[in-house]
Amino acid sequence: MTLAIETIDLTHRYKKLIALDRLNLQVEQGCIYGFIGPNGAGKTTTLRIVAGLLQPTKGEVRLLGERLTTRTAQRLVGYMPDFFGVYDDLRVWEYLDFFARCYGLRGSRLRQVVNELLDLVDLSEKRHAFVQTLSRGMQQRLCLAHALVHDPPILLLDEPASGLDPRARVELRELLRTLRDMGKTIMLSSHILSELAEVCDAIGIIDHGRMVLSGSLAEVQQQLATGSRARIRIARTDDVGLAMTLLQRQSLVRTVSATPADPRSLTVEFNEPPSEIQCAVLLAELIGAGVAVSEFSTRSENLEELFLRLTTQAAK
Repeated sequence: MTLAIETIDLTHRYKKLIALDRLNLQVEQGCIYGFIGPNGAGKTTTLRIVAGLLQPTKGEVRLLGERLTTRTAQRLVGYMPDFFGVYDDLRVWEYLDFFARCYGLRGSRLRQVVNELLDLVDLSEKRHAFVQTLSRGMQQRLCLAHALVHDPPILLLDEPASGLDPRARVELRELLRTLRDMGKTIMLSSHILSELAEVCDAIGIIDHGRMVLSGSLAEVQQQLATGSRARIRIARTDDVGLAMTLLQRQSLVRTVSATPADPRSLTVEFNEPPSEIQCAVLLAELIGAGVAVSEFSTRSENLEELFLRLTTQAAK
């Protein structure tokens, strides 16, 4: 299947600053793609280039197999920036009516699109309200409806959950799922990593203009598993040194560190996810050497920990 979004060696400079450094990105059709990165990583620059609002220094963008042009972007992309403008003196229906007319809609088709979009974003009851009276979450949904007036197959959303309360985030998440089920491809940037894990089908992590990790949620979850770790609490302070020595000798173990606030609490990072048998053997060896272990538990990294680890490595 043709990719919805593809960037090939995408590069962009702001004078001496390299915002994007040969970025290669692939987003499949009909998925929600979470684009993660620290401030200044290149997320907004990427979205603006894909939306046709910024000319890259080098590289190429393809949308549904078509080479990016201004006309292609206008036809195929709906873009919602992180800072969006609303016309306070317009009513909700007038706001959508204005932008729909910009795309050439008139008459019964215009009224139909406005009504359908208000239903979609659950603002029908607010159609006659002035835009400035809407809550932040409602304004966010209205701007998403604005991005949909020309029924684009691709949506680019820059920090759509920014400033929303928990209820509004849940409502937005459900709306994104509805749009995906309608066949839309959605690429969204966010710092709320736990939210992305719940709604996205694929995730990409960008840092210093380069893609650090990109793949389906299943592939990213496998990456999370490779960062499995264990927490071991030693009952006696005198046993900590021996425990660390024994653990560091294990080929399965990558690093062992003591928690500064609690020196008897050790964090063990493994080179690969340990099996239950391997964990049992490790625990038995500690106990056999006379180390008193009061707690032994394993867990995998969450998305936030993976993000911090990968972006820290990239910085180095």
